[in-house]
Amino acid sequence: MSRTVAGHDDRRWPARLAGAGVLAALATAVVAVPAEAAPDYSLADTNFAGSQIAAHEGVQGSARADAAGQTLGHDVSGHQGPVDWPAAAAAGAKFTYVKATEGTGFQNPQFAGQYDGAHAAGLIRGAYHFARPDVSGGAEQAEYFITHGGGWRADGKTLPGALDIEYNPYGDACYGKSPADMTAWITDFTRTYLAKAKRSALIYTSTSWWKACTGNTDRFGNTDPLWLARYGPEVGELPAGWDKQSIWQFARGGGLPGDQNYYNGPMGRVEALAAGQQA
Repeated sequence: MSRTVAGHDDRRWPARLAGAGVLAALATAVVAVPAEAAPDYSLADTNFAGSQIAAHEGVQGSARADAAGQTLGHDVSGHQGPVDWPAAAAAGAKFTYVKATEGTGFQNPQFAGQYDGAHAAGLIRGAYHFARPDVSGGAEQAEYFITHGGGWRADGKTLPGALDIEYNPYGDACYGKSPADMTAWITDFTRTYLAKAKRSALIYTSTSWWKACTGNTDRFGNTDPLWLARYGPEVGELPAGWDKQSIWQFARGGGLPGDQNYYNGPMGRVEALAAGQQA
């Protein structure tokens, strides 16, 4: 025989106890859900423009000796450490690009010294971003890049920022994305960069990667200057959409610190790009 005492009905206790058990089980299940793994930036210190292109595509000989009409430059990143910029200028460097960021979780610890040092030595300089389409969206990474040194200044000495999009150093070459999804990711980055920095970003890539991972889209040829990586005596085939490269990264090393580059034109064209004109 059940009884009710001070408003409490003994017959409800089993149901209440059962309900409490269900809640406890649900709480345990929620706690047991594993947290999402943090993005891997373990290689960020050694990732730089072309590091994965050289690994996947190799080197096809030396660059052409005849550089008439070209302007010599180079690019560097944190793994170079402090750069002797006056020596680079004396060796013929006219412009440089410096790695600023990777994904949305890495800033080059050498960036300020490298970027400002190049400017102090009289070089026209710009910043580049190592893309990580596997960790966050294109728009988010463009904003991160601009916030951490990748913007543009109307001072005649700053080149527009560049998007370094190449083989994934952490896994699948195309970051697990279909050509359509990769093209959309690059579109989000470049549109955001243009809206925020008021300049079109350069796109750094190789023709082979572009074909494999974007399906050789021609979407960017009329909007974003091409910085092409190919380590050989000639520029070779260009990705779809571009009828010329603005910059050719032609060698992994040489007389200048880091990678060796030619701007496709005389120094006046480099100055024009820094001043706000198209490449």
